[in-house]
Amino acid sequence: MIDAAFQSQWTSRRGYLNTTSYGLPPRSTVAALRKVLGEWQDGACPWEDWEVCVGQARDLFALLVNVTPDTVATGAAVSQLLAPIAAAIPAGSRVVVPVEEFTSNLFPYLVQAHRGVEVVTVPAAELLSAIDERADVVAFSLVQSASGTIARLDKLLAACRANGALSIVDATQAVGWQPVDASGVDVLLCAAYKWLMAPRGVAFAVVRPEIADRIPPLAAGWYAGEDFHQSYYGPPLRLASDARRFDISPAWFCWVGAVPSMRTLLDAGIDAVHEHNVGLANAFRTALDLPVSDSAIVSCDIDAAASERLAAANVSSAVRAGRVRLAFHLYNTMADVELAADAIR
Repeated sequence: MIDAAFQSQWTSRRGYLNTTSYGLPPRSTVAALRKVLGEWQDGACPWEDWEVCVGQARDLFALLVNVTPDTVATGAAVSQLLAPIAAAIPAGSRVVVPVEEFTSNLFPYLVQAHRGVEVVTVPAAELLSAIDERADVVAFSLVQSASGTIARLDKLLAACRANGALSIVDATQAVGWQPVDASGVDVLLCAAYKWLMAPRGVAFAVVRPEIADRIPPLAAGWYAGEDFHQSYYGPPLRLASDARRFDISPAWFCWVGAVPSMRTLLDAGIDAVHEHNVGLANAFRTALDLPVSDSAIVSCDIDAAASERLAAANVSSAVRAGRVRLAFHLYNTMADVELAADAIR
């Protein structure tokens, strides 16, 4: 249960319903960032003390998605982590993607057209039926960014396995409120600045070992080394034997902020967060006579006057695919539901 005592960790105002754009940090995250900025300003701390947060965040993310840390790579953005994977897709491959897919999980394949990689887009509702023996890669979002629709992960993964297709899943709009099991996915990616409430510049990729062995780590640098302290200068190539070979040199302070945010989320418990978020979203849907759903993201049509009333009520939302999008997270309450619903009505 997410109660008022737990929610006191946030200072957010009423009406912030835009976690799908960026999440709000708890006080512990803000305190950690202020501390590290002071350390940087004074030169009072070796960078290794900040870098340790990368490994801590890797461990926390592995817990969140039910994998082992050695399968988790760290980076700055979904498209950056996906780039070497897309570049390793064999020439002439066929990639099937929902036409509604966020472009971080689409453009990396489209730029491979010069190698004969064919990208086929279909409506998300037809993705399952589009997976056949011709598909080499199937890429989709676990939770669709604009609508909040949750993909039928088990069925899609079963279809990929039956047809020998690589599954690539963007879980950015899912991890942090939706229970996620990445153990059956070939590649799962997540940007952490939304539902994980981390600073922007933190992202993760889960790569199954047998898949990782087929992907050259094209962005490899010193931080991709088995022991990065021994990877500063000169040959030979000595990369990490696990998913860390895909790591890029971290923006330290982003990772310092990621750890307390993710710990706070795990303290709450994903099942409790899911119940809280979906409960609020469904209370909002009910107030507007919309059918209930299993998503924490609500997408609905409203007229211009209602949109103006939302803005006047200081409700933070977004417009995606021509519809207003609102998102409910663990720092939201029924007061936010009532504020937004009253404004729209």
